[in-house]
Amino acid sequence: MKSLLLSIGCLLTLLLLQLVSPAANAQPQTAEVEAVLQQLPDANLRQTGALVQQLEQAGGAAMRPLFEVMLAGDLYYRKDSGDLLAVYKNAAGDRLGRDIFSGQDLGPQSGGDIGKVRVNNRVRSQLRDAIARLNLLHGSAAEQQAAVLAILDDLSLQNMRLLRSAADAGTSDAVTELIDLANAMVRLRDGNATDERLAAIEVMSHRLEAPVRNQLQRLVNDEGEADLRVKAAAGKALEKITDRIEFFGQLEQLFFGLSLGSVLLLAAIGLAITFGVMGVINMAHGEMIMLGAYTTYVVQQLMPGSIEYSLLVAVPAAFLVSGSVGVLIERGVIRHLQGRPLETLLATFGISLILQQAVRSIFSPLNMQVITPGWMSGSLAINPVFSVTYNRLYILLFALAVFAALVAILKKSSLGLNVRAVSQNRDMAKAMGVRTEMVDAMTFGLGSGIAGIAGVALSQLTNVGPNLGQSYIIDSFMVVVFGGVGNLLGTLVGGFSLGVANKFLEPATGAVLANIIVLVCLILFIQKRPKGLFPQRGRAAE
Repeated sequence: MKSLLLSIGCLLTLLLLQLVSPAANAQPQTAEVEAVLQQLPDANLRQTGALVQQLEQAGGAAMRPLFEVMLAGDLYYRKDSGDLLAVYKNAAGDRLGRDIFSGQDLGPQSGGDIGKVRVNNRVRSQLRDAIARLNLLHGSAAEQQAAVLAILDDLSLQNMRLLRSAADAGTSDAVTELIDLANAMVRLRDGNATDERLAAIEVMSHRLEAPVRNQLQRLVNDEGEADLRVKAAAGKALEKITDRIEFFGQLEQLFFGLSLGSVLLLAAIGLAITFGVMGVINMAHGEMIMLGAYTTYVVQQLMPGSIEYSLLVAVPAAFLVSGSVGVLIERGVIRHLQGRPLETLLATFGISLILQQAVRSIFSPLNMQVITPGWMSGSLAINPVFSVTYNRLYILLFALAVFAALVAILKKSSLGLNVRAVSQNRDMAKAMGVRTEMVDAMTFGLGSGIAGIAGVALSQLTNVGPNLGQSYIIDSFMVVVFGGVGNLLGTLVGGFSLGVANKFLEPATGAVLANIIVLVCLILFIQKRPKGLFPQRGRAAE
């Protein structure tokens, strides 16, 4: 029994040592690699290139962290021992050391104790090629795919042997297709048989990668190409690829238009509620958006270690902050100006100036930086010429979710029933016992709260500053008027229609002229249909 317990204790001790000493497992300790690493500090630039090649051959995939540090220009060595380490600067500007292979923190580093391993453009190019080769042979599927794409620009004999080695070792379907594409490009370039080259063009005609287009374009422009059939086939393939690129370009414009439409929807949907129910032209609606954006900034300042979750907290917080301010505005100002739309407009305009100045006094007039969480960063690549950014995609889905939630509230809740009753006939609703003043306050708070949520979304797309809301207030009114005052479906259709129209006009006319054209078209449309796409129903609309 004692021997069994002793054995278990020894095993646990060994496991503990393995866990607390990752550097011993991470760093390659072969004699050949160690000897080459010791030569790096004293090597000149020409020798460094040769040493990189030796390290790639001797160390394989384990050398990838070293090559990445060298490529970034962060490789240093200790002057007393010659040991290599990565050196970087933190936010405060302090130099900190890190073990290259294990990532272990080595603490602050003095400039007099360390020296830099120099690299030039030739060594950097060699490092990029080495990293690509290592990724191809030892990396993940995504890394292998990126490596093959990089190799398509340099289909040398050595790189083709590398691709064949990777194919023999087994790759994913996407990587295999890219390797087949590389083989087709080589057959078109180096082949002599017409049928072989035509078959290669057929494979290339279905691809959108830039090296494919470049090779076909060179072939079409090559006056020395004697095979006219191959040249004609290359021209047709290039036209086919160009048509597909134009199609995906139109899809990209559509996505950007829907993205802009989702922002306009979020900004206008709250205004549509207050305008439709109360008939109030709220010039401070843009400042409700601004308050939501600043709430996002404050939440991130309070959660510096949880940026990934800050937006989940900022959404309800922005709704409460902007909604509360909206209720205070309605109770303190707007309810005293019932039936006086011009005075209400001037009063809310004054409130907007007060809120802007308050933000300038509290946060300063400079723009605040709102960090985008990692899960909203980057883009989703559909193909080599079409990708959608995650932040705009999430905001589009978020806008549709907010719209669906608001429709459910207005259709299924008692508040929604009262709001619809007041919007259709205020006097009759009041006669039936509906507390119209409370409905006004809740409606104004709901509309302002949704504007605050719009501010959270906008903080991920643009700068957060005191004038943020002013950029969207006019567009919000345009959406409401175009869709139909007080009609949520009209706001949805109007927001996306104006967003898509604007983005499709921008490439031909420019951003400013596109806005002018949209505004002129909207004015002409209102002349024909004064009540918008979906006019409000009920006696109040008469």
